[in-house]
Amino acid sequence: MFEKRVTRFGNGAKIDCPLQFLDKKVYVIVRKSR
Repeated sequence: MFEKRVTRFGNGAKIDCPLQFLDKKVYVIVRKSR
């Protein structure tokens, strides 16, 4: 799990999310695929 700020553009991989969450801090949990 890591904490990042949701931004519109950047160098890293992005996560699709609603516009209401832009510029908010979020927690990302990475799971193993089954």
